[in-house]
Amino acid sequence: MQAHTALMALAALGTLAAVAAERGGGIKIGGGALGAGGREGARGTGVRVGGEGNIRRPRTSPAPPPPRAPSTITAALVVPHKSFGARDYTKAEKAALSKLPRKYRLHLRFNVTLSMQGLTPSPMSILDSLCKEFLAVNVSAILYLMNHEQYGRSTASAQYFLQLAGYLGIPVIAWNADNSGLEKRASHAALRLQLAPSIEHQTAAMLSILERYKWHQFSVVTSAIAGHDDFIQAVRERVTALQDRFKFTILNAVVVKKAADLNELVTSEARVMMLYATREEAADILSTAGDLHLTGENFVWIVTQSVLGSMQQSNKFPVGMLGVHFDTSSASLINEIATAVKVFAYGVESYVSSPENAQHPLGTRLSCSGTGPGEARWATGERFYRHLRNVSVEGEPGRQSIEFTPDGELRAAELKIMNLRPALGDQLLWEEIGTWNSFPKERLDIKDIVWPGGLHTPPQGVPEKFHMRITFLEEPPYINLAPPDPVSGRCSLDRGVICRVAPEVEVAGLEAGTAHRNSSLYQCCSGFCIDLLSQLAEQLGFTYELSRVEDGRWGTLQNGKWNGLIADLINKKTDMVLTSLIINSDREAVVDFSIPFMETGIAIVVAKRTGIISPTAFLEPFDTASWMLVGAVAIQAATFSIFFFEWLSPSGFDCSTGSNSKRLPQNRFSLCRTYWIVWAVLFQASVHVDSPRGFTARFMTNMWAMFAVVFLAIYTANLAAFMITREEFHELSGLDDPRIARPLTLRPPLKFGTVPWSHTDATLAKYFTETHAYMRRHNRSTVSAAVTSVLTGELDAFIYDGTVLDYLVSQDEDCRLLTVGSWYAMTGYGLAFTRNSKYLSMFNKRLLDLRSNGDLERLRRYWMTGTCKPNKQEHKSSDPLALEQFLSAFLLLMAGILLAALLLLLEHVYFRYMREHLATSTAGSCCALVSLSMGQSLSFDGAIVEAAARDFGSAHRGRCRSAVCAAQIWRAQHERDTAVSRARHLAATLAAHGLAPPPRRLASAGTLLAGGELHDATHPRTLQAPADLLPDLDRPLSCGDLRARERTRVEMETVL
Repeated sequence: MQAHTALMALAALGTLAAVAAERGGGIKIGGGALGAGGREGARGTGVRVGGEGNIRRPRTSPAPPPPRAPSTITAALVVPHKSFGARDYTKAEKAALSKLPRKYRLHLRFNVTLSMQGLTPSPMSILDSLCKEFLAVNVSAILYLMNHEQYGRSTASAQYFLQLAGYLGIPVIAWNADNSGLEKRASHAALRLQLAPSIEHQTAAMLSILERYKWHQFSVVTSAIAGHDDFIQAVRERVTALQDRFKFTILNAVVVKKAADLNELVTSEARVMMLYATREEAADILSTAGDLHLTGENFVWIVTQSVLGSMQQSNKFPVGMLGVHFDTSSASLINEIATAVKVFAYGVESYVSSPENAQHPLGTRLSCSGTGPGEARWATGERFYRHLRNVSVEGEPGRQSIEFTPDGELRAAELKIMNLRPALGDQLLWEEIGTWNSFPKERLDIKDIVWPGGLHTPPQGVPEKFHMRITFLEEPPYINLAPPDPVSGRCSLDRGVICRVAPEVEVAGLEAGTAHRNSSLYQCCSGFCIDLLSQLAEQLGFTYELSRVEDGRWGTLQNGKWNGLIADLINKKTDMVLTSLIINSDREAVVDFSIPFMETGIAIVVAKRTGIISPTAFLEPFDTASWMLVGAVAIQAATFSIFFFEWLSPSGFDCSTGSNSKRLPQNRFSLCRTYWIVWAVLFQASVHVDSPRGFTARFMTNMWAMFAVVFLAIYTANLAAFMITREEFHELSGLDDPRIARPLTLRPPLKFGTVPWSHTDATLAKYFTETHAYMRRHNRSTVSAAVTSVLTGELDAFIYDGTVLDYLVSQDEDCRLLTVGSWYAMTGYGLAFTRNSKYLSMFNKRLLDLRSNGDLERLRRYWMTGTCKPNKQEHKSSDPLALEQFLSAFLLLMAGILLAALLLLLEHVYFRYMREHLATSTAGSCCALVSLSMGQSLSFDGAIVEAAARDFGSAHRGRCRSAVCAAQIWRAQHERDTAVSRARHLAATLAAHGLAPPPRRLASAGTLLAGGELHDATHPRTLQAPADLLPDLDRPLSCGDLRARERTRVEMETVL
């Protein structure tokens, strides 16, 4: 009951589809009225031939008995209705069964139920045929062989029949000349095998022809025929699969529903067309194409089997057409019956031989009446279909075996390549010129072809060459000018192509060779746009003539009229403008632009200028906090730590030496000398220093040395980055910067300009009126002149196209130029054409191709690369240093000299005003702890004054309360001991030689001079000194002795 209900619903849907097809496309389904319950529609639909060969009409009532278990394996054979053709079908069926191998006939009994179907059966008659003829005998598969090629009249019924079979789960072995009946969208759920070559095979054969003759680009033309979407999709998939071997380009995919749809091909570059339509539709399409001049010797049309059909009415087609074909005659169909029966028998043998299928016998057991154990869908059908799909049936001698792909299509297909040639009289005849095979390897064999127009050479497959007048205006790197060779008048490969730079009237009447050698008339054009033009000319097949615009302007509105390049297009003096022409709304209103081949905008370029180095550059490696930490913390902490460790160390300066101590201090270390050693270690100075004696102080000194190594390394490494001159430039944010937008608000204002009558000039005049009015006095006639002014300082900035300025910045050898700020008014460069130009669409397509395959990007990288490179900086590193690069060192030296002068002044103040006061005060004795030199300056006079003030006598002899006094006493005693030891050594030496030693006491020079006695020059004179001149050498010295000694020293210095 479920199967009956579902089939009735499908029948209703099929009826609606048939009615819709009849209304929309003139398709007639069924032989009578569809509303008579199916009886009227069943008339004329064919006859049924059973296994014994009897012929009867299909019945609609009464209902058949319930299905029984099959004693044989039954298949349904559906063939076209043909008067007196049942005997041929039956004969072919029996012959096929008799030729099966003996092992199949021993264990299995095959029965084939024959049904002939008309061209347009009604949905109800198809449903009755399935229910009452096929399901009643439990068919296991349907052999569906049709050679109708009406493509519209029979397609709907074929699709409906296959949909019903797929819904019921019954495998279908089909040989259908109308491939659209098996289109994927209609039969994706069907369990079907296709014995005829598929749409995919036909597209592969057609593309093989294109590959054979190196036709890379083509268009696809179809009618609204069933399956046209599948054909277009099959072409696209095949093109994608062949991309690695041969690059195809589908220029157009046109579905022709009315004659005007072919107008798309008029403006296309396509010269090769692949046509999929019925024979009648193809005749109409090619007739319209002829009216549009899309046929002839330059156009190749390749058609499918649906156009050739039985290859009749060929006079409606142009000569030289190519097509793919396979035999669809009745004889070929009868031959295919044997193949279908073999596939079915082999599949059954494979199925029943598999032990896993023992519980799943063949036989549908489906019922439309709702009685009995019928199923809605045959569950075993998919299992049986897999065995059918995996069979391998030997083919006819010389042909490949019959095998199927996972999609159920024939693996080894063969197609004939047909050519429409002239025959006797005015007749045209389809003639086989070759074959195409898909297995085991795709192979195309073609003989001589009569090409369109009756030619014997293949067309180019691309548009014929045409000539274009192209106008330009030079601007590096898009178009560069260079003189041609003065001898040959030609351009070398790196100089581009010859182009005219003089007005046309000046070269009129001149011989071409002579004119080309004159550099004032012709130049060599090269650059980004010239390379782009060469690629476009090669791919589109055109020649061109390059000429410079006569007024040398880009094209702007001046007093309501256009000038420059745009004026030439408007006046039709040129076909195309090729240069760095910016696309804007004003220009687009009067000319047509291609898609942009490069983006750009308005930018600003400035120059770097060398500034004066900062006076505090030597301090910039560290910030203020770091310097404060080093100077106020690290140095002070290290100095006082070393000084106090030395002061408190037992082996260092012992402060405990007092009046009762017999040990005198023996250290010359002070706080100032500690600072001296700290600074010397910090800056690695090679100066004489007094090292501390204490172990702790020395360890602290080493730790400070480690700190100094790290500090100095970091400082030196970073100093180079700051002891160089600063590069200064005007860091503008863009056109919206107040210094540009309102230049008069800055005193003095910046000097900047642009090139008059350019896109930049027009944009500034439109949106920045104040800026435009100010910059007129600073404008330059050319870009190169403006850049030179920026480098020399005549201009502070230059405003122009961003990509041009980027190129000029990269070309600056000294790397002094740079672009600043953001770009304004982003747009692009495009090719300009006259209004409604026929060339626009073909150039747009080529530009899109060049962009997608990366050619435009490669051109940009090649031409936009400049000479400003990092290795240029390496060369500059060997140049002599300028004064400004180490000016801060001189500033530091000057500051040191001024500070030293200040210290000298303080020293004089100390000796004049502070020394006497400190010498007479008790605080003076502590100065030696701070500075030994200060202590020495206070030692003698201070000691004398101190002794006089304190009345040093016998009670105090040999003792000193002042540390300075004690230090001086120790020093004098040490010198005395050394002298006594030397004197005794000399006396012993004299005694050894028998000589008397000299007197112990010596007289001073003053005493000797005061005596005034004359002496004999022949006898040595004995000097007599006062007894109180020097103290006894054996007794210790006192402060009084020191005072007398100082007085004697002064007297001797005066005498000398």
